[in-house]
Amino acid sequence: MTILIIEDEEPTARKLQRLLADVVAEGRVVGITGSVDESVEWLRANPKPDLIFMDIELADGQSFDIFNRISVASPVIFTTAYDEYAIKAFKVNSIDYLLKPVKEADLRQAINKLQALRDVLVDQKSKSGMNSLEASMANLLQHLQHIAPSATPHAVTTDRPRPMPFAFRDRFMIKQGQRLFSVSIDEVAFFFSRNKLSFLKTRDEHEWLVDYTMDELVQMLDPRRFFRLNRQVIAELRAVDKVHLYFNGKLKINLRPAFEEEVVVSREKAGELKLWLGE
Repeated sequence: MTILIIEDEEPTARKLQRLLADVVAEGRVVGITGSVDESVEWLRANPKPDLIFMDIELADGQSFDIFNRISVASPVIFTTAYDEYAIKAFKVNSIDYLLKPVKEADLRQAINKLQALRDVLVDQKSKSGMNSLEASMANLLQHLQHIAPSATPHAVTTDRPRPMPFAFRDRFMIKQGQRLFSVSIDEVAFFFSRNKLSFLKTRDEHEWLVDYTMDELVQMLDPRRFFRLNRQVIAELRAVDKVHLYFNGKLKINLRPAFEEEVVVSREKAGELKLWLGE
């Protein structure tokens, strides 16, 4: 089984590749891409993989844009830190939808689901000269593309519930030279990424490196207090100073303390943010 990983965070891609090596003995990762443009170019230039693992939020847009630019002739397992895209995912070639950080048990279940679907859908095409894997993949893709897009959220069986409140992180260990100390979550204004590293910024404007990806952080934080504004920023409620209407239904956010770059919330997440803020 050949596998393409579409993921813009290198540590997450490497971790998924390691998990796949344990879970899919016959699997072979043939490519790793990190953006919509790079993925489209790869798919045009290479034989179609048997399976694609696809993050949804990429550096240059959502991976759904890939389907608008090229015919994707492979089944897809989506991996994402967000759970609001489940319905949209099942309108394309999706066989499963895994929340980050991906766990081995969930990955194994998704692969088993692919195998089961593939076996069930082997039909006369397997007798036409194609090998059984090629035939079953072709039938699986045809089946996925004709599933009615009225799937409900209840069809998403592999999403894990968010941890109970007591499981959320209440402090983070910081390393400064040879010194270790902890920062209470109450001191954190927001988390942000820079050059593929993650940092927290405190209310008194100190910045500290944290040893987690943004996708991992969003799973550790209480969603009543923290909201992922975009790929780069996860803000605490009190750090959202002002919200401005932006073009195309987007929102522009002023943080307190200030963030060095413009913070824009996508149109897709704008409604969710308004609800979180108490609209």
